[in-house]
Amino acid sequence: MDPAGAADPSVPPNPLTHLSLQDRSEMQLQSEADRRSLPGTWTRSSPEHTTILRGGVGRCLQQQCEQTVRILHAKVAQKSYGNEKRFFCPPPCVYLSGPGWRVKPGQDQAHQAGETGPTVCGYMGLDSASGSAAETQKLNFEQQPDSREFGCAKTLYISDADKRKHFRLVLRLVLRGGRELGTFHSRLIKVISKPSQKKQSLKNTDLCISSGSKVSLFNRLRSQTVSTRYLSVEDGAFVASARQWAALTLHLADGHSSQGDFPPREGYVRYGSLVQLVCTVTGITLPPMIIRKVAKQCALLDVDEPISQLHKCAFQFPGSPPGGGGTYLCLATEKVVQFQASPCPKEANRALLNDSSCWTIIGTESVEFSFSTSLACTLQPVTPVPLISTLELSGGGDVATLELHGENFHAGLKVWFGDVEAETMYSPRSLVCVVPDVAAFCSDWRWLRAPITIPMSLVRADGLFYPSAFSFTYTPEYSVRPGHPGVPEPATDADALLESIHQEFTRTNFHLFIQT
Repeated sequence: MDPAGAADPSVPPNPLTHLSLQDRSEMQLQSEADRRSLPGTWTRSSPEHTTILRGGVGRCLQQQCEQTVRILHAKVAQKSYGNEKRFFCPPPCVYLSGPGWRVKPGQDQAHQAGETGPTVCGYMGLDSASGSAAETQKLNFEQQPDSREFGCAKTLYISDADKRKHFRLVLRLVLRGGRELGTFHSRLIKVISKPSQKKQSLKNTDLCISSGSKVSLFNRLRSQTVSTRYLSVEDGAFVASARQWAALTLHLADGHSSQGDFPPREGYVRYGSLVQLVCTVTGITLPPMIIRKVAKQCALLDVDEPISQLHKCAFQFPGSPPGGGGTYLCLATEKVVQFQASPCPKEANRALLNDSSCWTIIGTESVEFSFSTSLACTLQPVTPVPLISTLELSGGGDVATLELHGENFHAGLKVWFGDVEAETMYSPRSLVCVVPDVAAFCSDWRWLRAPITIPMSLVRADGLFYPSAFSFTYTPEYSVRPGHPGVPEPATDADALLESIHQEFTRTNFHLFIQT
């Protein structure tokens, strides 16, 4: 407010938001006029259909009955030549999670009383495969201690006859009884001929590994495939598993930070850097370690070039006594232990390692699809599953619009805020919806003193429910005259508070301010 201006206390301040409520008739006329000026067609389900869906959507949100398909795979794949078969390492794997996978009695005719085992089977191959049994691998899902179903494709490879530089994996899921659930695609995978042995340059960052990215570590004794073990997490501890691998976040660490505290440090990871590995599922971390390049079973202590895909590396625990070879991360069968290296007698800048302390590092990707079939009255596949990546809020007056960017959108989708359907318009690149009035969620909104956060989801025309990780927050914005009796002065850290709110706004939620 301009301090020189004389404000009339009887006149309310200009609203800082587009949701100050007006007279209903005036609101309706203005809303209809605004919508007519927008391109495209705004659609809403029929009142009868919306009423039926609203109760079901509410139950889905309360009971969390979604089904999630998560595909994990490496960012790069080494090509096979001639008759050799270089199986993808780490092998692509699939996790099925969520209570929706538990079949209820009478829901599936093929699920007879007393019958056990997974209710779904999978087939994985490359996106160019014709779908024949020779080109796809069947996944046999096993239940994990955490109730997730796990399947792994251990014998997939790409031959030199395939000249593509990138490809995707295709997962086809079939329910017991033969009904197809859907076809799911991985992220793009880059094809390489062999790991790069020359010094990496930041001018070509395709194969470099950046701080904050996801990686996998595996170890092969005497280069034998059957001896491959992956760094994983079981029962709250790091292990060397022959079956499963963990996606680990690789952070550039700060020597002065406490464990688990990662100050934002961007850039590509170089050998000689202090790093920390964090399991993306459990959050369990390894102590900060120095990553070293490995050549001929020696740790190179004076190399600082960028790390590259499928490089051999070692992880040295800091604080080693001078003159010693240092202590390194190592495996002993299934256990993760420490190995005491010895100095190289011929070269001072090298430490002698054993096979079990030499790891191969590779970047990983994951893609997650969530849906719920509890509302759907259809036998159609659930795919393509829409994936929301970003939201963009715009508008003014009493009509605010929210644009959803992402993948796999189509005209049959409607945006829902909680159990309230929003008018939705489809365009080839996005979905645009009208933000519902806050009164739809809080009848006494005028006295609202706390933010209301509403989960966002998408619903297909046949009732298929797609939850999302996004939410929408209606936040009260208070307007008081400066110096009013009983009103505390702004806190000295108000700017910091506003900055923290802004960070939350850009990272997770989208706040819509309402005038109270």
